[in-house]
Amino acid sequence: MTATLTRESKTLILDPQAILADARPIDRTVPALLVEGVTKRFIVGRAKRPVLAISNVSLRLERGGVVGFLGANGSGKSTLIRLVSGLLTLDEGRVEVFGHDIEREEMTVKRLINRVSVDAAFFKKLSPMENLLFAARLYGMDAGKARGDAIAILERLGIARKRIDRPVEQMSRGMQQKVAIARALLTSPALLLLDEPTTGLDPRSKLDVQTFIEDVRTNHDASIVLTTHDLDEADRLCDRIAVLNDGRVVAEDTPDGLKRLVAERHGQEPTLHNVFMTYTGRSLDDDVEEVEAGEDD
Repeated sequence: MTATLTRESKTLILDPQAILADARPIDRTVPALLVEGVTKRFIVGRAKRPVLAISNVSLRLERGGVVGFLGANGSGKSTLIRLVSGLLTLDEGRVEVFGHDIEREEMTVKRLINRVSVDAAFFKKLSPMENLLFAARLYGMDAGKARGDAIAILERLGIARKRIDRPVEQMSRGMQQKVAIARALLTSPALLLLDEPTTGLDPRSKLDVQTFIEDVRTNHDASIVLTTHDLDEADRLCDRIAVLNDGRVVAEDTPDGLKRLVAERHGQEPTLHNVFMTYTGRSLDDDVEEVEAGEDD
C-alpha cells in the first residue's frame, strides 16, 4: 500500500488496490460490494419470537462508488453495516466484497475493509498517533512509513501536529471522530464503511471530513458505504441512496432520482427531506432528536 502527500495540494494519495492485487487479479466487472437476500433476526429480552432487523436486502455497489443508507432510528442501517463488516453473522443471504465471500473468505475480506462508527473505540489513555500505529501494526504496515502517513492524514483532517501526541481522552468528541476516520484511512481500505461518520462534529470539522471522503473516493478508487442523518451530506457524497424502513429497502435510486420520484408519484417538493418523510413515515427532525438523546440503531 502506498500513501504520499504533495506539498502543493496537500492531497493524500492512497492505494487501496494494492491489497486487491495481493488477493487476486483485479476484475473490474466484479462489484465492490454485493449484498443478496440478506436477512438478520435478533432475540430481544424474553420475546418468544425473534425480531426481524434486516429483511431480504439486496444491493450492488460498483467500484469507486458511494452508496448511502437513509432511514429512521431502528430501521437497520447500522445492523446492515455490521453484517457487511463481519461483526454480525448472516441468517440468510450472502455478501461479497470484491468477489470474496465474507463467510468463506473472512480474513481476505477483513484486509479489504475498514469501518468508522459513531461510537468509535480507542485506547483513550494513548495518543492519536499511538492508536494509529497500533492499527498499522495489526495490518502489517511498516512502522516508519505508517507514522509519516498518519501525520499526513491527521493534518489533512485538520488535526494539528502538536495535538497528535496528546491522550485521546483529552480531545473533544469531534476530534476523536476525526481520529477514528484517520485510523480507518491509514490502512488504505478498498471498501470503507462509514456509519454516521460526521455525527457530533462542528460545521468546519464536518466539512473537513466530507471533503476528505470526496478525495478518497475521487482520487484513490475507494468504494464507500455511508449511513448518515445529514441529508445534505447524503446528497453531496452519494451516487445512490437506499432508504431503509423496518429492515427493508423501500426505495433506491440516485439522489436526483429519488427527488423526482416523490415529486412525480407523491406530489411532493423534490427534496431528500420529503423522500425521507415519504418512505419512513416520520420527520427527520424527530429522528435527529432521538439520536441526540442517545438512541442507537
